[in-house]
Amino acid sequence: MTPDQCKAARAMARLSQQQLADLADVAKATIANFETGNRKPYKRTLDALQSTLEARGVQFTPDGVQTKRAS
Repeated sequence: MTPDQCKAARAMARLSQQQLADLADVAKATIANFETGNRKPYKRTLDALQSTLEARGVQFTPDGVQTKRAS
């Protein structure tokens, strides 16, 4: 997941940085620093963020992110 994908996925899931941090059990500063490109989180942190966003209906693709469509 890239910083831009994280930001877009958060927007699609309608989550603030603080809400995502609470749900993924990471620090808000970690998300803020990642999204601004200041730091790259550990893999386990990225996995937690991605899993949390996917549970909220976001799909990560090689070209970006999209919301899951209801079947």
